[in-house]
Amino acid sequence: MAEKQDYVYAVARIRSKELSLFGAQTLEQLMACKNYEDCLHVLSEKGWDVSSGNAGEILSAEREKTWKLIRELIGEDLSAFDVFLYANDYHNLKAAVKEVCMDSKTPNIYFESGTIDPSLILKAVRDQDFTQLPEQMRGAAQEACRVLLQNHDGQMCDVVIDRAALEAVLNAGMASDNEVLQKYAELTVASADIRIAVRSARTGKPLEFLEHALAPCSTLDVKKLARAAASGVDAVLEYLAMTPYAGAVPAVRKSVSSFERWCDDLLMEQIRPQKYNPFTIAPVAAYLLARENEIKTVRIILSGKLNRLSDESVRERLRETYV
Repeated sequence: MAEKQDYVYAVARIRSKELSLFGAQTLEQLMACKNYEDCLHVLSEKGWDVSSGNAGEILSAEREKTWKLIRELIGEDLSAFDVFLYANDYHNLKAAVKEVCMDSKTPNIYFESGTIDPSLILKAVRDQDFTQLPEQMRGAAQEACRVLLQNHDGQMCDVVIDRAALEAVLNAGMASDNEVLQKYAELTVASADIRIAVRSARTGKPLEFLEHALAPCSTLDVKKLARAAASGVDAVLEYLAMTPYAGAVPAVRKSVSSFERWCDDLLMEQIRPQKYNPFTIAPVAAYLLARENEIKTVRIILSGKLNRLSDESVRERLRETYV
């Protein structure tokens, strides 16, 4: 009962925070701004810290603000939400492997908001002692180093780590009894597989490459998807038409950004009912995803204003709101 009460309090706080999430009206207000500076003024009125004037720093601050709230509500043990952070861990692994194996260092490339200290990942790769890493990451780290050192194949290094990242996300989601995390994990892997398949079909990648790159998930048969991608884009779209992602086919035909928007909108549609489930952690997880969706949408608008893109081009990328 105590656990339920904890969630009831957390969900009550989250429900009040949902009131400040951007709806369609706020997005239209941002779209109507004449320039980047006007957008920052609107965001400031909505409680965002825009003092740096830098879009990247502004968005990072909002992301950290969200995680600070979650820590206040749930406590310091945020392992239930690790599924959202694994992408950062594997990005850091990729950066560490390339820094060590290619003797190249890029400033500020490591993300701090993962589940593993980036310095530990770098040390493990430098020492070639992968036992310092979580068990699920060890094999990918060792294999990525091997293909880079022995074969000098940067692309296959990326493939090894990217697939491992997807598998980590899926395993974490499926291990959870939380429907939001399960749906997030499945859609994350499936959408990544579809992007890989379409991109590979357009660039003529062989079947062997696709079999290495695609991560298994329950809503796609990756063997069929790989064979389709090896045959061309039309074959990929024909296969997708027979899957739960048939609705994505027009978006895939249009552009990668349209497909990514379709996936994000589908996730918002699937998690929206969870806000009415006060006795589980689901509304908190849904809020995290809603905030990330909001930050991503603001990034698109700010980027459009900075680069003077047409409203039509920006609107093509705008996500559905959670509220």
